[in-house]
Amino acid sequence: MVSAKEPAIAMSSGLSIALLHCLCLATCLTGPPGQSKKEEKLWPENFTSILNSLLDGYDNRLRPGFGGPVTEVKTDIYVTSFGPVSDVEMEYTMDVFFRQTWVDKRLKYDGPIEILRLNNLMVSKVWTPDTFFRNGKKSVAHNMTAPNKLFRIMRNGTILYTMRLTISAECPMRLVDFPMDGHACPLKFGSYAYPKSEMIYTWTKGPEKSVEVPEESSSLVQYDLLGHTVSTETIKSITGEYIVMTVYFHLRRKMGYFMIQTYIPCIMTVILSQVSFWINKESVPARTVFGITTVLTMTTLSISARHSLPKVSYATAMDWFIAVCFAFVFSALIEFAAVNYFTNIQMEKAKRKTVKSLLEFPVAPVQRERSTEETLTSTDANSNVRKRTNATVQSEADGGSRIDTRHSSIQPPSVAQGSSDISPHSLSASSPNPFTRINASETLSSARATPPAPPSTPILTGFVSQHATAGSPSIQHLLGSRLEQIQTTTPNTLGASAKPSAVTPPAPPASHSGTSKIDKYARILFPVTFGAFNMVYWVVYLSKDTMEKSESLM
Repeated sequence: MVSAKEPAIAMSSGLSIALLHCLCLATCLTGPPGQSKKEEKLWPENFTSILNSLLDGYDNRLRPGFGGPVTEVKTDIYVTSFGPVSDVEMEYTMDVFFRQTWVDKRLKYDGPIEILRLNNLMVSKVWTPDTFFRNGKKSVAHNMTAPNKLFRIMRNGTILYTMRLTISAECPMRLVDFPMDGHACPLKFGSYAYPKSEMIYTWTKGPEKSVEVPEESSSLVQYDLLGHTVSTETIKSITGEYIVMTVYFHLRRKMGYFMIQTYIPCIMTVILSQVSFWINKESVPARTVFGITTVLTMTTLSISARHSLPKVSYATAMDWFIAVCFAFVFSALIEFAAVNYFTNIQMEKAKRKTVKSLLEFPVAPVQRERSTEETLTSTDANSNVRKRTNATVQSEADGGSRIDTRHSSIQPPSVAQGSSDISPHSLSASSPNPFTRINASETLSSARATPPAPPSTPILTGFVSQHATAGSPSIQHLLGSRLEQIQTTTPNTLGASAKPSAVTPPAPPASHSGTSKIDKYARILFPVTFGAFNMVYWVVYLSKDTMEKSESLM
């Protein structure tokens, strides 16, 4: 009995011992509940030890894989702000996040965390690519409130380095089609010291997605950002061959500003210059003001249009338009000068023709003496004879004045004209008798006040001869040869005037007021030509592909 119970007791004691061993093992594996918290508190110390171990013996002067494989730097760009674009300086400005990624096996670590997120102080202790912008004029790294840099190290040694930059880069522009032009502004970057045998650049997300430009970042005043393209090229120099990454930003200029400031004012100025064709050619001041004012206006517009452009040596599309408008305005001024010149020539020809016809018209010449002073001074020098002569002249003048009064309405024009040439001063000065001076003045005044009779009026042909014969011999002695000339020429004149049907008087010169033939042609030719020019100009430039190709800038 005793021997049968002993094996059963031995088996139960063995099972209990096995259970105790299992419990001890489980307790050792799980550990106490506060042990994990103690290990978490030790992590910062572990990070410090990790960083110290990474930098221990690290030489930031040597690139990763020095003396071995080529270092590959992957890049991508995020544009936060694009613009402005300067046409005068031929440059553009943008604000970007520039990211670079490469692998440095010297920075591999084993730790509880996958990524070490560090600040900019770590950047100066490790190797970084010597990337620079080949066409950059000025690049600024933002340092407010601290340097805007991001640096991360991953467990496998991959490094991410990001900077915020403001870049002013050169943008070569061909302004032949200005302001209907488009441009491809490049951004070129690469390694400054490492040739492609040691370091190369690639796009992180591929050529299509490595450059991001949000719509809210591409709102420009004078341009529309149509898109961008990327490319990779190799540049050779005396120091080796270098990989250059290029991004082309495609811009097209907006036309609104130039339409308002240049094109519409030029068109209106040309139309204003053509208004002068509808003004009478005799209005010389008005048409001159139109011409000179429009020419000066076009000059001002051309100068102001050039302020927003660089001083290029070739003509732009706007220059051609302004030049043609200036030619139209200047031609309008020259057209008025031609109208005025030919009008003056026609007037001179008409005057010559009128004078010639008047000379050919038979008018009886009446030769008149300047004064009767010579006739009176040719009398006898004896004072007694002069007194008697003056008395006789006075009596005859009294009688002659009465006859002149009766026949003043039928006096021939030639005789009246001849009498008007004798001044009362000259006639009275030759006679010392005061009564004679008074009578002579009255006679000449009445002769001048009497209007000449028309040629068709019947004239008393024997008036002069009767008047001369009715007088005393002293009148014949005083007038002398003048009386004979009047007697011989007056009948001929009266005889000629008595035949109105023989010769007709010349017609007065035609009036040259009104519209010139040159103005009539200009009213049609100038607007039609200017309209045709505008049609050709806008059709050609608006249908033309004025966008510059990216390859032309490489």
